[in-house]
Amino acid sequence: MKKVSSLIIAAISIAILWYFFIKPQDYQIRVIAKSNTGIVNQSLKLWNKTLPKASIRQIEDLTHLEQVIITGDSTHMYKWNIAPITDSTSQLVIDVKDLNHSFANKLTIPFTDTNFEKQARKTVTDFIEKLNTHRKEFKVTFVGEDQLPSTYCACVEHNTVQSKKALGMMESYPFLNSVIVSNGIQLNGVPFIETTNWNMQNDSISFNFCYPIIKTDSLPTIKHLVYKQFTGRKSLKAIYNGNYITSDRAWYTLLDYANQNNIGIVKEPIEFFFNNPNMGGDALRWKAEVFMPLTDQDE
Repeated sequence: MKKVSSLIIAAISIAILWYFFIKPQDYQIRVIAKSNTGIVNQSLKLWNKTLPKASIRQIEDLTHLEQVIITGDSTHMYKWNIAPITDSTSQLVIDVKDLNHSFANKLTIPFTDTNFEKQARKTVTDFIEKLNTHRKEFKVTFVGEDQLPSTYCACVEHNTVQSKKALGMMESYPFLNSVIVSNGIQLNGVPFIETTNWNMQNDSISFNFCYPIIKTDSLPTIKHLVYKQFTGRKSLKAIYNGNYITSDRAWYTLLDYANQNNIGIVKEPIEFFFNNPNMGGDALRWKAEVFMPLTDQDE
């Protein structure tokens, strides 16, 4: 009996030590989000910008983010873990810890619904509500495989972040339009962006914003304007409807499809735009065709 009692006491002691000093979170919240991994990731970062005293960083990949929110005399850390369920739903597991009052939380949480728990649930609920609102602002329709045509084009190079991609386009529209009109250059299609680098860790991108044109021997040399041959290739395709600020939401739909079906892709998305955002109007009527190139079979 003494041996059994000693084992029980040891097990209880280990459990107490783990609970108070090793367990990483004070509280854990689980919720289903009606969006894929990438959209949840980007929506979290967008929502974080609206909070007065908050910061967020991506850890390792799209599915892990660490957020710090300062509230009163406390600093709350939220570790967001995103696991895909289907192509349009994700399981969110959020580990929450009060960096200033962790021990007190662990002591009281088993016996009462603390203000800390209420605040954590309210924060997660607020995000889910913002995510659901955001989902209504755009539509992504997966199409399948398609062949991108090749074209000659006049381009402006940009280095920015995903959230400012549309701003770069809007700044380049008047410049490209004036060059095209004043030099009698013949257009050969709708404007598009060709992504040349996408850093998914910090959301930075480099891209060419291009007008397809008819190549001639008399194209003018103009500062900041680059002429190039765009080479089309077989790609995964989706249709995006919504404000072009968030057209990158279609990128993640294509990424998920490629991952789920073990399809090799080049993570350099291409977007063709059928509306001029400078003209305004109902953004849900704006259309973009979004492509993710497939890797060559011999690579």
